[in-house]
Order: sequence, then C-alpha cells, then structure tokens
Amino acid sequence: MTDLIRYDLLAQDALRGVVRKVLTDVARDGLPGEHHFFIAFDTRAPGLRISDRLRAQFPEEMTIVLQHQFWDLKVGEHAFEVGVSFNGAPERLLIPFTAVKGFFDPSVQFGLQFEVITNENGEAASGELQAANNDKSGEKPVVSAAPKGAASEPEVAAPARAATQDSADEKPDAGAQIVSLDKFRKK
Repeated sequence: MTDLIRYDLLAQDALRGVVRKVLTDVARDGLPGEHHFFIAFDTRAPGLRISDRLRAQFPEEMTIVLQHQFWDLKVGEHAFEVGVSFNGAPERLLIPFTAVKGFFDPSVQFGLQFEVITNENGEAASGELQAANNDKSGEKPVVSAAPKGAASEPEVAAPARAATQDSADEKPDAGAQIVSLDKFRKK
C-alpha cells in the first residue's frame, strides 16, 4: 500500500522541530551547562546563505560547532541565522532547517540524523527525504565555530569520519542515540 499521508515527511518535520526548539531556547537563554552542538547541513540547499569563500571550500556539506564563539543567533520558523568566525574571519550564515542533515549534542550523546533529497544536478530539494542508500562512510569536513569571546580561535578541521565527531575525547560511543528515519521506513 502507498503511504499517501507521508508519515516519513511528518516525522522528519517533527524532529526538525526539536532542533528549532533547542536553538530558540539557546538564542533566548544561552547554552546551558556543558551543552554544545554539532550541526551538519547541505551547502547546496535552497535558501542557504553562506559566503562564496565557504561555499567553494565546502561545496556539498559543512558542520558547524556552536560552543564558544558564535553570536546573534536568531531562529525563525523555517531557518536560523548565526554569526561565526572561520580562521579569524567573521561570517553570517542563514541555514534553512530543511538543509540540516545532522544535529548532535556530545555532552549528552544525543543526535538526530536527517536526509535531504537531491535532484539530478546534485542540488538539494527541500521538504522530502533522500533514498536510504546513501554511503555514510564518506569523509565529511568539520568546521568549528564556537560564543564570542572564547579563549581559543576556531579552526577549520581536517575531514573527520563523521559529521558528529569532535576531538578524540568527545567521540560518540556505542550508547549514542542517533535517530534515523530509515529505521521506520518500509523497505
């Protein structure tokens, strides 16, 4: 039977609402305790605004870490905007929630993984799920952006094995709870 309701899309929208709610709370109150976030997104997504320099450096996917040096976090219904610094150069990013591919809080080992459909040209299409046959073993670049005034300057890291990994002391363990919508999809 064909799913005419599209439960997969409804579930993805609901889970993106979790990311929206968390970022809204952080924009209002700041990061609580040791919480910080890795947010991976598709740099080809419609509505995404990043500099040409960053788009050239990360033509498909990029991960930012919101921890020590970010500012002016603004969260809307469909996107969030944040100021970050990359190698000492300030940048302003506008990221639609439909572009978000992953959200991970290593302080509590919580993560959500989203899939984005791409068309024949490799461009992200909003509002739909990507086929379940993606290769998850590819190298992904990780960019660290951390709230204004932190002691250390964020750096563009060498490619990491996964978008949700930080330094060696903060790798997700087997107990990490990553939710993938493929788990619930009929094959």
